[in-house]
Amino acid sequence: MLTAQRVLVTYGSKHGSTADIAQWIGDVLRAREIDVVVLPASGIQDLEPYDAVVIGGGLDAGRWQKDAARFARRNRKELDRRSVWLFSSGPLDPSASEREIPPPKAVARIAERVHARGHMTFGGRLAEDSDDFLTRRLVADGRSGDFRDREQIRAWGEHIAAEVNHTGPAG
Repeated sequence: MLTAQRVLVTYGSKHGSTADIAQWIGDVLRAREIDVVVLPASGIQDLEPYDAVVIGGGLDAGRWQKDAARFARRNRKELDRRSVWLFSSGPLDPSASEREIPPPKAVARIAERVHARGHMTFGGRLAEDSDDFLTRRLVADGRSGDFRDREQIRAWGEHIAAEVNHTGPAG
């Protein structure tokens, strides 16, 4: 059983989709009366106030967004002393809602190094108004849309809340 009292949900997000997921997870934890802080990974200076950490990163070509990956590397020793969960967002199709998608190799290595209690891949969102070249190309190919499954995200947040609150996994 865990003794977590304060949870940090942090993320690396290029276009805001992963930030939204992090906020939704934070909302689930708050609803379960868990003290939660949701912050971008680039702004975290100290893990001392937190008993558990959820780290999310948007996927781009199988790699986590750089701020999330840097955060995990930079804080590896501190994370090893806390309960940690990881999530990725990115498939631009409904596949993440249809089946469990294992983390890419680079993310699996991070999970192993920080002894993560779990990892989940959620669908991503690609807005038509994004401004970088690759995104415009994907939009032109018809890949835009919101593939984030709010119910799947809520259920995963409930699972974390149950572990943090010592009640066992949510059913």
